Amino acid sequence: MRIVKEGYPFVKFFGILGLILLIISYYIKLLIVIGLLFVLLSLLFAWFFRDPEVKITSGNNLIISPCNGTILEISDSGSEKIIRVFLSIFDVHLQRSPVSGKILNVEHKKGKFLKAMSATAHLVNEQNIITIENDNGIYIIKQIAGIIARRCITWVKQGDELKVGDKIGLIKFGSQVDLHMPKNVNIQTKVGQKVVSGYTILAILKTV
Repeated sequence: MRIVKEGYPFVKFFGILGLILLIISYYIKLLIVIGLLFVLLSLLFAWFFRDPEVKITSGNNLIISPCNGTILEISDSGSEKIIRVFLSIFDVHLQRSPVSGKILNVEHKKGKFLKAMSATAHLVNEQNIITIENDNGIYIIKQIAGIIARRCITWVKQGDELKVGDKIGLIKFGSQVDLHMPKNVNIQTKVGQKVVSGYTILAILKTV
């Protein structure tokens, strides 16, 4: 199973420590339970940080989900449309670019660590804000920290050219991802729907 590089320290630490304890348990039987627990934790971290193969959905004017999770909210501010996605600890936690384009800016915003499903989490929680521009407009992806997810990692920088589906970052241990889109899109999803990063079509850009 392929995992993202940020997961290696967790997998190695608990895996090696678990194996050492299992070896020592030959002499101290009590350690076998702890050793097995650490090996199990190593496997759980490998599963959490998994990086599965995804067939990227392609097509004209498509806006693809930047993350795995469940649609939490769909809103229309008048100047843009916004989709908020909740990531549980069971979801794949890496994010992908929803469109092809150029990174205009990557900003880190300090804040609180409210629960991801809180109504104000997207406003006050710590987050990374990634802005992408292409011929059709501006797209903003927000990686939002939560009560458990204390760190959002961005793998891209200002000036990078992206293709739809390119990997752009990771949130550790469950949280929320918001996607801000131009107002001239037709939403293709609904609240409560499960979405898959790089695969699920969130919206289609309306053309004149």
